[in-house]
Amino acid sequence: MTVIKTKLKPLRLDIVHKHDVRTQFGALCYRIQNNKIEILLITSRGTGRWIIPKGWPMDGETPANAAATEAFEEAGVEGKPSNVCLGIYSYMKSLPKNDSMPCVVAVFPFRVKKLLKNFPEAGQRKRKWVSQKKAAALISDPELAQLIGNFNPKFFK
Repeated sequence: MTVIKTKLKPLRLDIVHKHDVRTQFGALCYRIQNNKIEILLITSRGTGRWIIPKGWPMDGETPANAAATEAFEEAGVEGKPSNVCLGIYSYMKSLPKNDSMPCVVAVFPFRVKKLLKNFPEAGQRKRKWVSQKKAAALISDPELAQLIGNFNPKFFK
């Protein structure tokens, strides 16, 4: 695997239409326990399926910092995001009135140092630590499951 490191710049957001492909930034929250990788999954608010924290770009923030903000808000974690993108996956975001929007998510590894009891979406989501293999099996998006299954934190220090 070749890792290319680049300096990320804060984003400037322009108006887009709801049927354009939209970009989101996600955090693959992980920790090392007994020399094994554990992944933190959260439930989506709508369907309750297992996902990773993700959200929209934030004006003036780097993609990794936007992912870190989502990780705090949705999963209640503190830690250090990598500025190197692990990979990208796509999905269709459900919208009201049976509409949907195509999204691509750039995923950034996020080494968790602390799990908080109180965080903005604490009452809206469940969260759990699982093995890397189990996390890949619980994720319904095949591209994200593959990213999780192939994740090696030594490339993202």
